[in-house]
Amino acid sequence: MSTIAVYFMPGLAASATIFERIDLPQEQFEIHLLEWEIPLSHESLQDYAKRIAEKITHEAPVLIGVSFGGILVQEMADFMNTRKVIIISSVRSCHDFPRRMKIAKTTKAYKLLPMRLLLNLENLTKFSFGERLNKRLKLYEKFLSVRDLYYLEWAVEKVIMWERTDIDESVIHIHGDRDDVFPIKNIEKCIVVKGGTHAMILNKYRWLNTNLPAIILGTYQDNKQEEASVIIDKQAVNNI
Repeated sequence: MSTIAVYFMPGLAASATIFERIDLPQEQFEIHLLEWEIPLSHESLQDYAKRIAEKITHEAPVLIGVSFGGILVQEMADFMNTRKVIIISSVRSCHDFPRRMKIAKTTKAYKLLPMRLLLNLENLTKFSFGERLNKRLKLYEKFLSVRDLYYLEWAVEKVIMWERTDIDESVIHIHGDRDDVFPIKNIEKCIVVKGGTHAMILNKYRWLNTNLPAIILGTYQDNKQEEASVIIDKQAVNNI
């Protein structure tokens, strides 16, 4: 039996090392890790997605994207045949954005973000901000590997200005109920991971390792009452 090619795309500015704890059965799946590349001058998100899609060498692969990577793999799917598209800690349309991001889109406030701070994490870790904050900075230093200023400005703009309004119902969405970047109350329909934050690819890897194979194969039971996850829709969340 041939294996299923699974391509993983990390989040904004992150390296593929965020998937270092993802472990799928090797007899069923073949993992491939994608990395961010510096965009060309004035490159659109669609052109960028087409360029990254050309690096995929397997027929009908599974695409899995985290955060901005989830947005990107949805755009990539327009240029290729896929077995499945799965997004984690992401959104399926611009309607899923929180209010602050919609305001940033209208006011162009995202242009005022101090991107250069992300380029100087090494300097920040030299100072004492408390053990917890320093530990978080060290994690950022490890996993946020793309420090190119043009890339950061381009990527933030492409997220905020993403124009997709129609949800592709075939896209499978996995989301944490404690995500503070894309709050769950704005998400229409997804597999919810209890206690999952925006960085749950790092701290909920056990749940993902257990459930991703069934999700990919289409055997995941969305009506089983697991402690870790339930299927909810937007109306149910708003009524809580």
